Amino acid sequence: MGPTSKDLIKMGRNKKYSGYKSFQYLEPELDYQKFKLAKEINRVEPYVIPLSKTEEERVEEIIEKTVMISLHDHPVIFPEDINQTFEYQRAGREFTAYEGLSISGLDAVFDNMMNGTCTVTSKMGWKWDDVIYDLGMRLSDIAHQDFVLHCKNVDDIINAHNTGRVAVVFALESLTPIENEVDRADVLYGLGIRSIGIVYGESNMLGSGRDELRDGGLTDFGYDVIKRMNKIGALIDVAHAGDQTALDTIEGSDKPIVISHAGAKALSNTKRLFPDNVLQALAERGGVIGVAACPNITPTKKHPKHSIESVMEHVEYCVNLMGIDHVGLGPDTLFGDHVGLYCAWAERSAMAGLGHYQHEERPPPPSMDFERMVEYVKGLENPSDFPNVVRWLVKHGHSDSEIAKMIGDNALRLLRTVWHH
Repeated sequence: MGPTSKDLIKMGRNKKYSGYKSFQYLEPELDYQKFKLAKEINRVEPYVIPLSKTEEERVEEIIEKTVMISLHDHPVIFPEDINQTFEYQRAGREFTAYEGLSISGLDAVFDNMMNGTCTVTSKMGWKWDDVIYDLGMRLSDIAHQDFVLHCKNVDDIINAHNTGRVAVVFALESLTPIENEVDRADVLYGLGIRSIGIVYGESNMLGSGRDELRDGGLTDFGYDVIKRMNKIGALIDVAHAGDQTALDTIEGSDKPIVISHAGAKALSNTKRLFPDNVLQALAERGGVIGVAACPNITPTKKHPKHSIESVMEHVEYCVNLMGIDHVGLGPDTLFGDHVGLYCAWAERSAMAGLGHYQHEERPPPPSMDFERMVEYVKGLENPSDFPNVVRWLVKHGHSDSEIAKMIGDNALRLLRTVWHH
């Protein structure tokens, strides 16, 4: 067992960022198309949870001494005009939010790249060539600076904490791009991807996604892939899998897995979240959930206007249900207009004829409660708001050891168990 957060040098808050901006080694409009990007800092009115002086000092000490990990985010900057996103992503060059990360307090962030939105060669996304193109561009940019580390093992996370840097863990939300080739999991690992989702909303060769009418569970091919991922040392994620597919994966994996960004369906009755039996099964096998803060996904009856209060209600519910050793944070935030991105993609899909025929057995989607929908999640609008989680936990009476587990130690334990060193 490696060192816990308590044993580490107190460098977590002292990030050594020199001001590098993405692709500054190239010439805009000559080497690449330039887009006006959203503000990394204070895009919306900032909100910091108010604390007493004593609480403030405690928060700073916790952030300094604890390895802080986001299990799921998109720490990149989107265009200020969110409708330019499709053109921006077709170019295959997303800009890492180095400045935003420098004030996030995070020592490691799971970066899910363009996810299924990488449309360099296809309008549908999830293509093998697009994923490789996206990853290669990001790695080229990272290779030209020294603040962000391309994370390949736990030692890289500890090193980032101790040297005032940020370890970026590249991840994919779905194994759809491997098609029916198990060996492609090895290729992704070899290129530095360390966490991969089994399936996204729509089913693939491995299993059923959460958006499907029926959940057929994990396929034989999916079972083969999870065994291969166990062998190569990749973290398996079921955040978008159907309930049965998630349960099959939890049971079939030789090592604990992650639900990187979700919450408790008992608090927010949407298909995106998981019922208690899945969360309990995850914990029983040593897994961890990262509670999500993507807009309008984890509001609760008690806190219907989605804010950090809603998110932390999910955290405490999961702690009570699963045990404190199995709960972390996977906010699923980005730098830009997240809600606008939802709307833009929905409009694009409708205009491009990329929707679905209405199946007679499928009920129509629930009408949106626009009165409760928010433009952004107050207190967790982008990855740089992560310190608000620490502030909330301090304000609500959690001990230092409990806080350390939720903001990083649980994730570290999981990674030490799963990843190869």
